[in-house]
Amino acid sequence: MTGTDPRGLAALRPRLPSPLREVADGRFERHGVRLLLKRDDLIHPELVGNKWRKLAPNLDAAGGRTVVTFGGAYSNHLRATAAAGRLLGLPTVGVVRGQELAELPLNPSLARCAADGMRLHFVDRSTYRRKAQPETLAALLRAVEAEDAVVVPEGGSNARAVRGCRALGEELGEHADVAALACGTGGTLAGLAAGLPAGRRALGIPVLKGGFLADDIRRLQERAFGGRRGTWSLDDRFHHGGYARTTPALDDFADDFEQRHGLAVERVYVAKLLYALLALTEEGAFPRGTTLAAVVTGRPFP
Repeated sequence: MTGTDPRGLAALRPRLPSPLREVADGRFERHGVRLLLKRDDLIHPELVGNKWRKLAPNLDAAGGRTVVTFGGAYSNHLRATAAAGRLLGLPTVGVVRGQELAELPLNPSLARCAADGMRLHFVDRSTYRRKAQPETLAALLRAVEAEDAVVVPEGGSNARAVRGCRALGEELGEHADVAALACGTGGTLAGLAAGLPAGRRALGIPVLKGGFLADDIRRLQERAFGGRRGTWSLDDRFHHGGYARTTPALDDFADDFEQRHGLAVERVYVAKLLYALLALTEEGAFPRGTTLAAVVTGRPFP
């Protein structure tokens, strides 16, 4: 693979466009709302969902160089990057939050990264918070002996990734009035909104607490497109305690959705999205006749 040869990524055989399927669910139908599932989890068996859309342009730009990226101990992004490295013969390094983890057995997520050939470099949480500062980043790259590496930020959200996610909105096109997804770093929403046609809007459900994501999305769109694109909004009420946290109500909802529709519901992102869409529907947030498209960005691990 080279950074200018699109055949390298095509060899991974992504399933694009991803399938769009309607589900019959009386809880939505009684309010006059149709629910579609945009099955981005079926794009690729290892680069699942929005990870393909965000990673592909960054991998293409790597030109065979090492890819250095960042994440926590259970990061979907780290696993996807490691898998891509194995499949493409590309060296990868994962900078992992939490120096204390270096002394412990690898959890299943990090073990998968290591098995796929990713070199793991653990750093203390203070250093991790400063990872975007030029002097800290330079020191990290020296420490992993990859000073000429392509650096991909935590979650994979940068201008390249945002432009890659624009295709998601273009694929949805006129099929839905509202395209909704759960948000971590905001890159997928930034691109989705830019790709939707006029009159359609994107809705983001943040899975982290803090209320900071709107500013991050605006910055990502500025870097990718030169300014705000598309119509988008966030609803911060459905994080269920924060990243990777859950509640009995969320678990019960996800179990019930799985039984109703035969879909394994990923808990960190997808369950919170679907829970939010039902709650909003029952609140009357969507006029009768609205078609919702919920983007399924991942599946349960392991």
